Amino acid sequence: MRRGRPPGAAFPEVRTGGCGCHAALMTRLDSKTFLVTGGGSGMGLATARRLLDSGANVVLAGRSESRLETAAKDLNGGDRVLTVATDVASLGALDALIGATRERFNHLDGVFANAGTAAFSRSADVSEADFDTVVGVNFKGVYFTVAKALPILVDGGSVVLNGSWLTHRGMGFTSLYAATKAAVVNLARTLAADLADRRIRVNVVSPGYVVTDMFNAISDTEEAREFCRQQVVLGRLGQPADIADAVAFLLSDQASYITGQEIVVDGGLTTSIPM
Repeated sequence: MRRGRPPGAAFPEVRTGGCGCHAALMTRLDSKTFLVTGGGSGMGLATARRLLDSGANVVLAGRSESRLETAAKDLNGGDRVLTVATDVASLGALDALIGATRERFNHLDGVFANAGTAAFSRSADVSEADFDTVVGVNFKGVYFTVAKALPILVDGGSVVLNGSWLTHRGMGFTSLYAATKAAVVNLARTLAADLADRRIRVNVVSPGYVVTDMFNAISDTEEAREFCRQQVVLGRLGQPADIADAVAFLLSDQASYITGQEIVVDGGLTTSIPM
């Protein structure tokens, strides 16, 4: 008879971000240029670091200019990093972002549309202002980030959108946030068909519980974080580097036959029950 873990037992600590993919990606991404929105922290910053380590140039976009400056210093990528303060919900700001990208690098090889925000509350308590903000960033922002990038995105390029595990399981106070992420998942499928004639691949990475500023703001006690961890089959919370590995793969030529797909990076949260 198979033995399970004792109740409350944790898995051993696992080092993350060491998938061994850097060397393989190095030849795939060398001198390519990628746009990462929401790049000042969390998954966006981790992805920027992964791309830089693989030889790429990176355009970092985010709402906070000071956070972007800190991120650029941390990345230490010199002229290979361009930061542009951008509110993705503003088409004018996106025009300025693409203009600055064109001026510095001339083109894009890929886009990680990662910028997102949340307002978690019961459906009856969602205000019109909450609705406009979350839809503006999470759907309108993603849609027009891709649309505005298309004129400088090379044929054969790649787009990755940031989804969420919450499109697979209902959680009562996430109706607004989850609906925008469901729209993003569907958007990837339709854009994959729309852009296939240019050989531009479009996919979604949907994270599970990942330790970011947003996660820490919501799960603001050790008890809350432990509750989340116990739902994950692999026995640990995700780290931004876990998502960065998946995004870098989808942006690379190694994923050249993958489009219109969703990769759920959640440690088994949505598909398996912990023992």
